[in-house]
Amino acid sequence: MPKHLGALRRRTLRSHKLALAVGVTFASSVAFAQDAQPAAAAPAEGEAKTLDALMVTAQRKVERAKDVPVALTTVDREKLHVLGSGGGDIRFLSGRLPSLNIESSFGRAFPRFYIRGLGNTDFDLNASQPVSLVYDDIVLENPLLKGFPVFDLENVELLRGPQGTLFGRNTPAGVVKFESAKPTRELTGYGQISYGTYGTTNFEGAISGPLSENWSGRASAMYQRRDDWVDNTNPNGPDRKLEGYDESALRLQLQYDGSDTFHALFNVHARRLNGTARLFRAMLFKKGTNDLFDGFDVDKVGIDGRNFQNLKTHGASAKLSWDLSNELTLYSITGYESAESLSRGDIDGGIGAAFLPGGSTPAGIPFTAESADGLPDHRQWTQEFRLESNYSGPFNWQAGLFYFDEDITVDSLNYDTLAGGVQAGHAQQKQRNKAWAAFGSVEYAVTDRFKLRGGLRYTQDKKDFAASVLQSAPFGAPVSGPFKVKTDVDDVSWDVSGVFQATDEINLYARVAKGFRAPSIQGRLLFQTPPQPSVADAEKVISYEAGIKADLFDKRARLGVALFRYNVDNQQINAVGGALNQTILLNADKTVGQGVEVDFDAYVTDNLMVTFGASYNDTEIKDANLFVAPCGGGCTVTDPLVVRNGQTLAAIDGNPLPQAPKWVYNLTARYSVPLANGNEFYVFTDWAYRSEVNFFLYEAREFRGKSLTEGGLRVGYMWDNGRYDVAVYGRNILDDVRAVGGIDFNNLVGFVNDPRIVGVEFKAQF
Repeated sequence: MPKHLGALRRRTLRSHKLALAVGVTFASSVAFAQDAQPAAAAPAEGEAKTLDALMVTAQRKVERAKDVPVALTTVDREKLHVLGSGGGDIRFLSGRLPSLNIESSFGRAFPRFYIRGLGNTDFDLNASQPVSLVYDDIVLENPLLKGFPVFDLENVELLRGPQGTLFGRNTPAGVVKFESAKPTRELTGYGQISYGTYGTTNFEGAISGPLSENWSGRASAMYQRRDDWVDNTNPNGPDRKLEGYDESALRLQLQYDGSDTFHALFNVHARRLNGTARLFRAMLFKKGTNDLFDGFDVDKVGIDGRNFQNLKTHGASAKLSWDLSNELTLYSITGYESAESLSRGDIDGGIGAAFLPGGSTPAGIPFTAESADGLPDHRQWTQEFRLESNYSGPFNWQAGLFYFDEDITVDSLNYDTLAGGVQAGHAQQKQRNKAWAAFGSVEYAVTDRFKLRGGLRYTQDKKDFAASVLQSAPFGAPVSGPFKVKTDVDDVSWDVSGVFQATDEINLYARVAKGFRAPSIQGRLLFQTPPQPSVADAEKVISYEAGIKADLFDKRARLGVALFRYNVDNQQINAVGGALNQTILLNADKTVGQGVEVDFDAYVTDNLMVTFGASYNDTEIKDANLFVAPCGGGCTVTDPLVVRNGQTLAAIDGNPLPQAPKWVYNLTARYSVPLANGNEFYVFTDWAYRSEVNFFLYEAREFRGKSLTEGGLRVGYMWDNGRYDVAVYGRNILDDVRAVGGIDFNNLVGFVNDPRIVGVEFKAQF
């Protein structure tokens, strides 16, 4: 192991289809909340509860979601709290919003996002994704940064479709936008603690208030842990118990509000994670099916390699604004992020190998595989200047400049399990990525009921990349390199949209947008002979959508329906694994997607609040000349096969995109029983369903994940006007255990979702 990675290791160890009949005939889109209990003033006696107008910042300024020509969904504080009560990481949002899927082969450290089927299965630590994650106005580009914990947030906004005009950095699929709760002038705070199955402990708290006449601050913290709850049945395994974790995060904010014309917000944050990396299981599938093997026990695994994960991130940002006049505001947003990690796992998911005298457990493992990925050096700087108009007339605009600078080093390591886990291969990638952009957006109210918007963004993106094999791997690449690659591209993204107020309750809109993702470079060289980095050229997306946003039943309900279609040219895809265990970037000539999305929120009664979301996504790869290496280890490929240069390849023309479910549904219901003195008894349930997904670009019977249904239940009692809350909760209450991903180069390896967690929680606020 390299010295710097060993030091990191030592330091960190210490320290089906449901009907979409609701308004599908409207050419429509969604822009309203998935609120569990919308913040609304108590109605006067005899008046029914209504939904407050939902305010969002999807266009970089505060406005009604109903007026925004973008398909979006929001999640408020209470729902975030309920969904995360079982100690889940950011993946708990998967399936909880229309067209959103999140999965990971790294566990808690490295989430991969998919919107409307567009995503990236690449597991390399410099992988780019077509979904951008923006946390407190700072774009988090590296996948390890995107797993920053969800705590003390004001809300989450999911923006679907290309967002390249106002949100730069690889947004052709959309943006997931997180907004932290901000400092307050009054002294407020809260603390919550829960304990559940497998010792799952979850603490979260914040305190906010004035620090002086002109300054206020907010300190937020979280701590989560779970015991190692999976037994390693291998008595000689180095790790006897697995799947536990210990994670903490901190956020400090300082706000200056002593001026009518100048405002400042400073943010410092950090994260620490120690625990088990993704737990892979050999021969998880019965050959010829996607059923789990007979006798599968989620509490047991048999492996002979090491498994751990360490991650540290920290960052800071400064958001400054100047009111230059009553009509112009200048913003400066500066961000710095850094990450350090090491993740090691037994990739073959079993014991031994078929060619050894003792064979393997389970039988049929062709060879042992134990590897690690490390990020010893990473830093990211971003800077944005944006000027926004505040005219009282029909015309307004905003314009700005954006700069991005990332420097990253990635170590890929291989180990000889049979020799006691000694390091047997080391490849390293170094990448410097610089980009800048100029952008502008205008809006014009043609009439009181019809408004047009348009935006333009010019981007230049440069990458300097070098990959080397520093220590040769058995049966793999010899010491060689560096192999250098440079990319330099520019692009113009744009969007045009219009919103028409058909009635006081109904808005219609249509939008056309072009998105762009810069070229990607991959250099995992240990198992490639001859070693050579692969490059995927820039991808471009044209998206068409139309929508309706409606307030119904005297504002007791909100409805939205979205119709969309997109075309991707040169889509960047990743051929992962295969019989040769290679990871290669490719471009598909064209990909198309189309579908419909529905959101519905309603007070069914004053005491029963229901939300419903659904989406249908149909994706198809269109490239008759695109072939990839299918799985090793005897899976059942259903695509046409060809032999080229002695290698068997699968044709993927016509296949859906990987990890792209056709159907996603979510439902929540909150029923409350008001009691005397402002007390309340309540029941909250939430459900998420996604249909089958392909794990890879090719299709195989074993590597097609079954549909997944996960439900939650919370029963609680609040008193003293909501200041105190005690509840019993359950996550994945059906204990629906499914394979959610696979490793295809060796022997039907897969990994599963989290099991059922049941616990109790107490929360107090002031």
